[in-house]
Amino acid sequence: MDDMSRSPVLAEEAVLGLLLPFWQVVIGAFVLVAVLVSIGRLARRGPSRMTTALLVTAGAIACFAVVGVLLQG
Repeated sequence: MDDMSRSPVLAEEAVLGLLLPFWQVVIGAFVLVAVLVSIGRLARRGPSRMTTALLVTAGAIACFAVVGVLLQG
């Protein structure tokens, strides 16, 4: 009788497990589109803005890496 009571919960978790990768793909696609649009806008503004954007991006990546290492240890 105990197995029957857990059956719907396991089925629900299985369905959510199948849908999870789909939502990750949808979110990833929206992020990719936003990044491509922003890169296009930066490229049209000229090289000086691109240099600034690259420096800011590199700084953000370095900060995220440092925070990740500090939180991991």
